[in-house]
Amino acid sequence: MMMPAGVSLWAEIPVALLLILSGIFTLTAAIGVVRFKTFFQRMHPPALAFSFSAWCVTLASIIYFSAQDARLSLHAWLIIIFLSLTVPVTTILLARTELFRRRNSPPGADDIPPPLSYVPPPDRREAGDPVQED
Repeated sequence: MMMPAGVSLWAEIPVALLLILSGIFTLTAAIGVVRFKTFFQRMHPPALAFSFSAWCVTLASIIYFSAQDARLSLHAWLIIIFLSLTVPVTTILLARTELFRRRNSPPGADDIPPPLSYVPPPDRREAGDPVQED
């Protein structure tokens, strides 16, 4: 049984830097989730930072396995392609679900935007009509 040769230093350094950068992105996202107060604010750190983190890990694995096998290894691209497609869709679905829940809850202190189909009534003062006060 042949053992694979070790990976050279020129490949280990960028892999290590990318994995450290991935950890920094993940830590930043975790801090953002803890510090932000509302659901909508808490959505952005995981969606953005975890995606950047996944890109770093994917690139690191491509470099490492390409250097180890002495040929280009692009199998990890499948993971990042699926993540790039599903993370935005999941984020939008979570945001729409929370907005739906807030619109159907009893009126409170939350500033909830109206639905896109909502047409506000025209203001009589802008139309030039005199406003009659009681």
